[in-house]
Amino acid sequence: MSEYDRPLRIGLLTHSVNPRGGVVHTLELAKALHAAGHAVTVMAPAAPGQVLFRTPPCAVELVPVDGTPRDTVGMVRSRIDAFVQHLQALLQRRPFDVLHTHDSIGGNALAQLQDAGHIDGFVRTVHHLDTFEVPQLTQWQHTAFARASQVLCVSRLWREHLAREYGVEAHEVTNGVDAARFSPIAEARDTALAQRLGIRTGAPVVLAVGGVEERKNTARLLVAFALLRTTHPHAQLVVAGGASLLDHTAYAQAFRAQMEGLGFDEGPWQAVRLTGPVADEDMPALYRLADVVAMPSLREGFGLVVPESLASGAPVVVSRIAPFTEYLAETDVSWADPTDPTAIAAALRHALITRNPSHIARSAARLAQRFSWAASAERHVALYRAGLRARAAHTPIAQAA
Repeated sequence: MSEYDRPLRIGLLTHSVNPRGGVVHTLELAKALHAAGHAVTVMAPAAPGQVLFRTPPCAVELVPVDGTPRDTVGMVRSRIDAFVQHLQALLQRRPFDVLHTHDSIGGNALAQLQDAGHIDGFVRTVHHLDTFEVPQLTQWQHTAFARASQVLCVSRLWREHLAREYGVEAHEVTNGVDAARFSPIAEARDTALAQRLGIRTGAPVVLAVGGVEERKNTARLLVAFALLRTTHPHAQLVVAGGASLLDHTAYAQAFRAQMEGLGFDEGPWQAVRLTGPVADEDMPALYRLADVVAMPSLREGFGLVVPESLASGAPVVVSRIAPFTEYLAETDVSWADPTDPTAIAAALRHALITRNPSHIARSAARLAQRFSWAASAERHVALYRAGLRARAAHTPIAQAA
């Protein structure tokens, strides 16, 4: 067995303890790498009293941060500094073969540690890129992938974007879906969750996961929902999640004003229900309560909600854009132009009218076979080892992969 064929010591950095797509990916990857015999440590910034929304079976390092930053730049800077300080101490007592970050916060911390000679390289997964009005945030985002030894992407869309716009060669890796966790089989807790959250039963429930955000296109979804109510007057829009490090206050305020203008009340049992973050153990039940899951996003890295929803037996409306068009067949979902509320409403009606449990099950099974966390972990390990050999030999990683 060569040096790099042994089980690896892997540090996975994520930006938050909250249930965002990149954090879910990190924890599921950690679980699969751990099951494959590797020594994995998950690292996440945590304010006083915070814990990871889901506990992985591997080691966890919570990086202490100030819970009250004055603005987004201050928050990001404080988390970069906290990672640097924490890792400087951690690296003295725990060696890692691979340090792999899934966000710009960890990427900038690792770049600083690389400059200081504490590490000789790092891996960065780009799930998606954002557009910022603040130059410092744009610079941090660029540094995090430009300085990485290896760059990975969870879709062809972002791999090609990095190559075209920045000349960065990235490798594609996959997400996964836990078919054992997400199931269409109803459970007693489904009804209990509906009662607790104030979700209607017996009327169409439109579920959106990810909170009220511009990227999630929640405002156009609201207009589409109003159009849907002309034919389904008792329908309810449930928007779950929304625990984000970025400031979406202005968009959320405009959404509430729009909601009032449309004559919708918000709250338990009302036409619109904003649940806020939902407990991780409740997510399978929440998907099962949905008559349709809406994901008319303007921009996504992959969209884990889609295979999870289908695995839970719920039809899905998605934007006819990449990355969805990369892995979904024409008949897997109901498609919509995300810029057109009328098209979104038509897709919602289509999904409700044509809902077919056996057809959804076939789509879910095909996606589960294609996207497994075990296969993703295997792909990651192959790339990690290629990167380690390339750095040892000082050759381009693309040649070693």
